[in-house]
Amino acid sequence: MHLAINAIPTLSDLDLLARLSVAAGLGAAIGIEREIRDREAGIRTHLLVALGAALFTVISAFGFRDILSASGPDVLVRLDPSRIAAQIVTGIGFLGAGAIIREGLSVRGLTTAGSLWVSAAIGMAAGSGWYWAATVATALTIFALWPLRLIAYRIIGRIKPEDHRVIVELKDAHPVGPLLNELREDLRLLEITEENDRRIVTLELASIDEELVARLSDLEYVVGVRWRR
Repeated sequence: MHLAINAIPTLSDLDLLARLSVAAGLGAAIGIEREIRDREAGIRTHLLVALGAALFTVISAFGFRDILSASGPDVLVRLDPSRIAAQIVTGIGFLGAGAIIREGLSVRGLTTAGSLWVSAAIGMAAGSGWYWAATVATALTIFALWPLRLIAYRIIGRIKPEDHRVIVELKDAHPVGPLLNELREDLRLLEITEENDRRIVTLELASIDEELVARLSDLEYVVGVRWRR
């Protein structure tokens, strides 16, 4: 006995437009915050991730109606709406990895990779018609990327003592002398550790600013600089 075609779930054009539009809009909302802070992935990237995740979810759930309607005793086709959507969780990891950049001791892009991963989840929620969950997740994500960052810095700043340290990684065990000549500030602490073919220098200075960190980063023998305030 053939499966009744009317019993197979379907999606109207208007509903499809709504799901894709909501996914794109919420993804763009997260991307705006990343764009304002000049991160690797901005509005277009987050919009495309959410939109693609939503479309994959819709296709996974409603894209094979004709095949299911033709299923009979001799052709057994079972619907598993999660078969494509489940791959989004894994696949988005490769895209997120592309946003992570390692520069010497510094690693950037972890938060942006996380926001891309959440954008995919939001797109899946919108694609499945779960608009409320997608909207709440978007609001919480924006809160975590912006206000929570400021709140966390203030709270941690009160708990964590300020040590005014800068960590400099020198390539090929370069001598420390030229680096110390670049420092006009009072040196309070100097620690040197060896790591493979690199030399890690920890400096505690009376004051550190972005100009000093930028100047040290531009030195040809410096691989990376990390500033801890």
